[in-house]
Amino acid sequence: MTSQFLSNCSADSLAQAAAHLQSGNLVAFPTETVYGLGADASSENAVARIYEVKGRPSDHPLIVHIADMQDMSEWASDIPTYAISLARDFWPGPMTLVLHRSELAKDFITGGQETVGLRVPAHSLALGLLNEFKKIGGRGIAAPSANRFGQVSPTTAVAVQEEMGQYLSEGDLILDGGPSLVGVESTIIDCTSALPKILRSGAITAEMIQESTSLDVADNAHSQIRVSGSLENHYSPKAQVILDAMAEPGEGFIALATITTPSGAIRLASPKSVEDYARVLYEALRLGDAQGLAKIAVIQPTGDGLAIAIRDRLARASRGR
Repeated sequence: MTSQFLSNCSADSLAQAAAHLQSGNLVAFPTETVYGLGADASSENAVARIYEVKGRPSDHPLIVHIADMQDMSEWASDIPTYAISLARDFWPGPMTLVLHRSELAKDFITGGQETVGLRVPAHSLALGLLNEFKKIGGRGIAAPSANRFGQVSPTTAVAVQEEMGQYLSEGDLILDGGPSLVGVESTIIDCTSALPKILRSGAITAEMIQESTSLDVADNAHSQIRVSGSLENHYSPKAQVILDAMAEPGEGFIALATITTPSGAIRLASPKSVEDYARVLYEALRLGDAQGLAKIAVIQPTGDGLAIAIRDRLARASRGR
């Protein structure tokens, strides 16, 4: 069944969406990173529907979105001082903190682990929904990206509708808040040890973490914590993604605007900066699939910071579904 769009996101529509969450329905909503598929994080039945609709393995943990950093202590215990520094500096924002879980964070949220991922998103609509949900007793919204598991994350409400509409039920909602501004998922930081570790790269970089905490960022090579987007193949379109090669005639092409389109190739995006690259990447991959392309050649951005996150997503996308 096609789900209903709520384009005009008034206070009334946010209150309605919060009530739908409380009733066990799903609400897809925009964040600054990508669109999330939300459910009441304290309801096992509601969360089970996320896994069902996404086709997501049940041991894959979910991120709990909270309204402000004061809500951390409801979901987490033994919060280190450096995690509070990070929350103060980068929330609301594109950062997820992995902490030791409290009694509230059940196995159906954590994938059976003793840790929970928390985030305060920097999008007025997401924060409005979280606050409306909190007003009626909601403790947090569990929300992975609003796409089928392993596929390209959506950065617009239309992309959510196209990919998820057939799986949603009457009572589920999609809130349209325009395109996501960051375009790649949040940085995930493990805060369960003496030093922070980056488990998934994003817009909050290692340098930013060091500056905030005055600590080194530890190597995550031996981390046992499972987090979203950590599988070898993920973020994958139907098309084969080929890295750092010029496109052949009839193939899709994504590269910075300074790089000329090869003769006969189909230009899918020409970002002007690394930030722009992150913002348009997923929509460009979706566009290639919409045009039925078999291959998409991508010239990756070089350097540190957000470019690391872009290369991470593209490496996983290139391994296919």
